[in-house]
Amino acid sequence: MAEKQKLEFINIRNKRATFEYQIIESFIAGIQLLGTEIKSVRQGKVNMGDAFCFFDKGELFVRNLHITEYEKGTHANHEPLRERKLLMHKRELKKLQSKIKERGFSIVVLRCFTTERGLAKLEIALARGKKNYDKRESIKQKDMERELDRRF
Repeated sequence: MAEKQKLEFINIRNKRATFEYQIIESFIAGIQLLGTEIKSVRQGKVNMGDAFCFFDKGELFVRNLHITEYEKGTHANHEPLRERKLLMHKRELKKLQSKIKERGFSIVVLRCFTTERGLAKLEIALARGKKNYDKRESIKQKDMERELDRRF
């Protein structure tokens, strides 16, 4: 009797996104992956520093999401920076598409994680870029919290 392989849960955060952007609303989206891509995701080999989402013919895609090539992959290995389709409900897509048309909004990737069933998901957010003084305020706030933690 074969034992089931225990799945490890992956939770990779994009810390730069919360520093660069003011998060308005977040969504969970499935991601359409190839076989070697999901294997790399399960190993935690995802870099989403420059990742962003865009609409093409009513469908949502993610660009610049770097998933490292699978080590044991053959000639059928995937391209690390290919555009990947995101899977969401139609009403969520329409809501995002109407908001993105407003000036200053963009869709950024906050984190990549796997579910109990082993599916890869992305947490994306409708965001507005921060100005330099907003970023300085964020740094001050983090420093104050760190100082309070040291004292107590």
